[in-house]
Amino acid sequence: MADWISFFDKDHPIYVNDVHRRTHARLIARGILHYVSSPDAVVLDYGCGEALHAGAVAEHCGKLILCEAAPGLRADLAARYENDRKVSVLSPEQAALLPNASVDLIVLHSVAQYLTREELDAFLALFHRLLRPGGLLVLGDIVRPDVWAITDAGALLGLGAANGFFFAALGGLLRTLVSDYWRLRQQRGLTRYSEAAIRTMLDARGFSAERATYNIGHNQARMTFVARRREPAAPA
Repeated sequence: MADWISFFDKDHPIYVNDVHRRTHARLIARGILHYVSSPDAVVLDYGCGEALHAGAVAEHCGKLILCEAAPGLRADLAARYENDRKVSVLSPEQAALLPNASVDLIVLHSVAQYLTREELDAFLALFHRLLRPGGLLVLGDIVRPDVWAITDAGALLGLGAANGFFFAALGGLLRTLVSDYWRLRQQRGLTRYSEAAIRTMLDARGFSAERATYNIGHNQARMTFVARRREPAAPA
């Protein structure tokens, strides 16, 4: 994942303009808030990126923990929220030291495709340890084996048409073709999962999972899964 972390830690063409950036943040906030069950909930947004949605989420929970691996992004987040007592910013190493059963909701959105299966499995084990009994894990933007770049491009153009940045989106797609993103996507690929594969991984790590009706964000060709932490069976 190191190459992807480096890519997202510098200027990149993923957002075609500020309207796209704000629209994306609004959709992510709406998606996360759908799963916040209590105004006292502790929420961990793991691999949060720029987290422009964090303020809206923090207003509706007790504590929001932002975990970001990219050091530049993490420094920006720490500076932005240094005076907000409801928001904390952690590195992955710091997040791994959180107490057992201390989090109500964990969101891993649009991250799994950049991980190997082994890396994702390790995260699932960590998340099971961090979640309280009955806590929720939300895996968003899971890429199916039959979803390819043309589908993602169509979803972005549709979002642009609905929000007034269609031509900027078209130009952004052209820029992406000559960017490091496309080079990395061609060289590294995206890790893809069938619904059955994700369910199997989650079950093996102690979660009861179901596919959500809607994927968080704009691309409904991808999948979101909601997984509840199971308790181990009582001894016979």
